[in-house]
Amino acid sequence: MELFDAFHLARLQFAVTVSFHIVFPAISIGMASFLAVLEGRWLLTGDVVYKDMFLFWSKIFAVGFGMGVVSGVVMAYEFGTNWSGFSIIAGNITGPLLTYEVLTAFFLEAGFLGIMLFGWQRVSPRAHFFATLMVALGTLISTFWILASNSFMQTPQGFAVENGRIVPVDWFKVIFNPSFPYRFVHMTIAAFMVAGFIVAACGAWHLLHGRHDEPIKRSFSMALWILLLLTPVQIFVGDAHGLNTREYQPAKIAAIEGLWSTEKGGTALNLIGLPDMDAEVTRYTIQIPHLGSLILTHSWDGEISGLKEFPACDRPYSPIVFWTFRIMAGLGILMLLMALLGVLLRVRGRLYETRWFQKFVFCMGPSGIVALLAGWITTEVGRQPWTVYGVLRTEDSLSPVTAQQAGVSLLIFVLVYFLVFGMGVYYMMKMMKRGPEARVDSRESKKHPAVLRNRPLDVLERK
Repeated sequence: MELFDAFHLARLQFAVTVSFHIVFPAISIGMASFLAVLEGRWLLTGDVVYKDMFLFWSKIFAVGFGMGVVSGVVMAYEFGTNWSGFSIIAGNITGPLLTYEVLTAFFLEAGFLGIMLFGWQRVSPRAHFFATLMVALGTLISTFWILASNSFMQTPQGFAVENGRIVPVDWFKVIFNPSFPYRFVHMTIAAFMVAGFIVAACGAWHLLHGRHDEPIKRSFSMALWILLLLTPVQIFVGDAHGLNTREYQPAKIAAIEGLWSTEKGGTALNLIGLPDMDAEVTRYTIQIPHLGSLILTHSWDGEISGLKEFPACDRPYSPIVFWTFRIMAGLGILMLLMALLGVLLRVRGRLYETRWFQKFVFCMGPSGIVALLAGWITTEVGRQPWTVYGVLRTEDSLSPVTAQQAGVSLLIFVLVYFLVFGMGVYYMMKMMKRGPEARVDSRESKKHPAVLRNRPLDVLERK
């Protein structure tokens, strides 16, 4: 396999751009709903601490939203430059779905974003809250259409092939394809958890540095409650998604498990190992008998197809998905442990005084993003060698580009992305290091005034 041909360089370029892109929309999706909760609590209770928290976290949302939009625009052009075969053959499906996303979600977000960020003294509190809800709803609608398009690529249905092109026959089946419900819920919860871990880690950092004012403590507490609720649900949804994947993409499951031969009477789980694609074996494994069957079939002796059941040209690259899945699953266990420890310390009245736990939460801050990226890599690499599973091969989706063209553009993307988005992340971290301003009196009128700072990307803050 030539690693530096046009095909693999183009794949690597798309992997870089989509990895950057997926992080910022995930932050926006989770943070938008968190902002809606904060403003709703402020309207219900009149406690201005919630408004202070809203004003602070809306800055993080604004920067993340802006970087998500910029990184997404680049990917749209990339479909034409590097993957014109995919655009020509599958464009009748993906084109309308992405158009619906722009018409229904992006316009909704953009239309109300200005009101949410700058409309505090221009509209009533209820109108402002409505704008915040519309922005949050827009992020979820965007998730819906993007996941519908990607899920069709994973489990296509409701289409026909005419003159070498994929055309829709039943749009309901195209959108609500077999994997879509699981992937939509799984991704949405993952985005909420990304935001939850960012908020929790920010609170933990400030607690460790001696800040115990109400905005910090409340951010820390709310984030832990959110993660306690979502983590077990995410594990349950992930299990259901795994059963669905086994039914519709059995080769992906075999690659994830590093399973080469179908085992009769029960499949062991490979905890760790090194899959070898050439030798068709997973080396240095540590196994637990029957656990693979128990997890993937919910039965003691369930049978799982091995990679040898599929032609070599149809097998995903197991060494990548084997480990990315384990990174995601391992972080999921740590997330659940962190949430449960938070409950225990809360019951004992030690949540804000236990420094080792706060250090643990701070270190877990990036875990939502890492788990998200690991899960996305597992999903996308596990679909290979297909762009549209079982219908269109990735190699047939490539544009007629040279290795030099793909390599130069890849280098430019890497340099520009790390510079531009690295600066964006640095700016977000600087804001989080500063944190929300403390207030002596946490109770004020709902009509507390706010003013606009004369700095780019800043939203309104109180005087």
